[in-house]
Amino acid sequence: MIRCAQPGCGGTVEDGYCDACGLAPQPQPAPQPQSEPAPPTRPSIPLDMSGTARTGTGRSSSRSSRRSSRGHLGMGLVEVPAVPYRDPAGVVLADAQVPEDRRFCGNPDCGKPVGRRRGDQPGLPEGFCPHCGWRFSFTPKLADGDLVGGQYEVKGCLAHGGLGWIYLAADRHLEGRWVVLKGLLDTGDVEALAAAEAERRFLTAMDHPNIVKIFNFVTHPDPGTGTMVGYIVMEYIGGVPLQEMLRARLRESDNREALPIAQAIAYGLEILKAFGYLHDQGLLYCDLKPGNVIQVEEQLKLIDLGAVRRIDDADSAIYGTVGYQAPEIASAGPSVSSDLYTVGRTLAVLSFPFSPVSGGSAAPLPVIDQRYESYRRFLERATDSEPARRFQGTAEMSDQLVGVLREVRAAEEGIPHPAQSGLFGPERRAVGTELAAAATGRVFGPLDRLAAASALPVPLVDPLDPAAGLLAGLTSGNPAELVTVLESAPSTPETTLALIRVLSELGRPVPDKLFASAAGKLPGDWRIWWYRGVGQLASGNPDEAARIFDGLYSWFPGEAAPRLALAFALEAGGAGQEAARHHAAIWQTDRSYVSAGFGLARLRLVEGDRAGATAALDEVPATSIHRTAAQAAAVAATVRGHDPAEGELVAAGERLRSLKLDARDRDGLLSEVLRSALGRVATGKATSSGQVTLLGTPLHERGVRAELERVYRALARSARSTEERHDFVDLANTVRPRTLW
Repeated sequence: MIRCAQPGCGGTVEDGYCDACGLAPQPQPAPQPQSEPAPPTRPSIPLDMSGTARTGTGRSSSRSSRRSSRGHLGMGLVEVPAVPYRDPAGVVLADAQVPEDRRFCGNPDCGKPVGRRRGDQPGLPEGFCPHCGWRFSFTPKLADGDLVGGQYEVKGCLAHGGLGWIYLAADRHLEGRWVVLKGLLDTGDVEALAAAEAERRFLTAMDHPNIVKIFNFVTHPDPGTGTMVGYIVMEYIGGVPLQEMLRARLRESDNREALPIAQAIAYGLEILKAFGYLHDQGLLYCDLKPGNVIQVEEQLKLIDLGAVRRIDDADSAIYGTVGYQAPEIASAGPSVSSDLYTVGRTLAVLSFPFSPVSGGSAAPLPVIDQRYESYRRFLERATDSEPARRFQGTAEMSDQLVGVLREVRAAEEGIPHPAQSGLFGPERRAVGTELAAAATGRVFGPLDRLAAASALPVPLVDPLDPAAGLLAGLTSGNPAELVTVLESAPSTPETTLALIRVLSELGRPVPDKLFASAAGKLPGDWRIWWYRGVGQLASGNPDEAARIFDGLYSWFPGEAAPRLALAFALEAGGAGQEAARHHAAIWQTDRSYVSAGFGLARLRLVEGDRAGATAALDEVPATSIHRTAAQAAAVAATVRGHDPAEGELVAAGERLRSLKLDARDRDGLLSEVLRSALGRVATGKATSSGQVTLLGTPLHERGVRAELERVYRALARSARSTEERHDFVDLANTVRPRTLW
């Protein structure tokens, strides 16, 4: 055994890979990841706002999953390879020893190396610490054939860990059922003994499919001293620890790849189910890391419950692992927030090849590819140094992680994975679907900030608010009239927020006293910041709106609404490329956000990417009421500001043929397609010699002119004014084919 050579990592190398960071001692140089632009500055959200995780109803989220279904890793979104059940006979250690470089004094005030080699003499596995005199013993206390508690027949050692040896045994009372006995590494370690005793007191009552089952607690005399040693009896899992999977993946990829991100997230969701159960029981796990989680077949199990403690326990020893443990543990002790911190760190280690330890403390998160921006923001919030800025409950954290997983899977598969939000309603209207006037040469006009503000999804209303019924009937209507109604409505937290919303969407100034009233009624409610951002967008301050929405996107990285709002604000502020990136991620994940699809097309056209714009428009679902508008925009994108090839013109004509437009709109688009075709045939660019037809019209000059004249005269008949009719007649006369009479 040797020390890990990774800078700042205190782990030891076993089988060529570190037991702490999972990396090889001398990794091959990996290509440096491309740096990504620094994200916009987060809004300075006060801690009292972020101290309580709130749902769209403005109430704390406290629900948690009690059970997980076997075989449902990743909620059906990702297929996690099953891990075969390991035959117990094949995993017993042939030579059970604690490596010398992992032998340390059990005295909590000492902790110095013991049992080490001196010259040619190997270190003693038992003895007394030369520094403090504390007795140590690293030898197994049980041997093959020992009968513990009159019930459990020992078969051998399985592994050794921080708190003790782990043995395989057969339960004679239950027809040889395999069980695991977990003893103490050093019987002189009083704190380890207390931890085991704590397990015996309350862990035998736990029952959750993602947590190893504790059956019993028994004692057996130490063979050397006769002292009674405690053993926890738990179920035999027979799977593979996530740490072992991670090592294998790192080994295969030369330390370049950790586990697939979607697979790691699937594990995280199962872990959160187990944590939700523990927290509901008033317990904290405290020491999550990849080595403490096992997958067997299609199920995940938390093992090694030695660090579990009650939430209100202020006296027991605290166990944790550097690189995973929250920074405030030493001063403030463990909490739900610190437990969730370990989930974030574990996910980061499983997902990216980096050492979690640097210089004896937790290493910063690695640089994460921009493709996984939502996942990066999730990990940053989960592992924020300020506990109040982290996720405050497993339900909130799980909801956001599911949203991130949907985005990751949509990007990997190219298939949308939509889901209804628990915080926001649906998009209220699609922004930017109207075609610009043909004379502008553009397909779409610039983003209308007021329309964008009023189209954004609305945070859900607390159904327990006294005015919830009234507000349910005011989801639409004239905004000015809504202001009047809300000003005369009973003053409740939700009517106050609703008035702020309507004023914000209209771009009107919201009185400070109204925000103060909402903050007083709903302390810490994130929706107040949401409406501040909406107001800034509508009133013409897109940079401030982007700052606020960027912070809310980081707060809710699994939600589409904050990211859509951020995209609108960035586009309104001139950051089109950044806005397009966010629109693309939303559109790829959920096609119900039609504004994102049109926004992506609009911004791709600005960049000259007509093929990309058309592809985005073609993705508007056939069931959407905006499908026709999208196809009409695709036709316009073919001919406006562009010299289309013959094949593009024919395709545009076929696209137009399938659209159910009124006669005037259809003729308007057809005139543009024919005008573009005339430009080709009149200049000799056509190559078909009239053999190709466009909506039944031969692609030669005479045929195109005749059809275009017909269309212009039809437009003249449906003109809305005399002046417009004269213009169309003039155009018809201009393009008509030359004749001899």
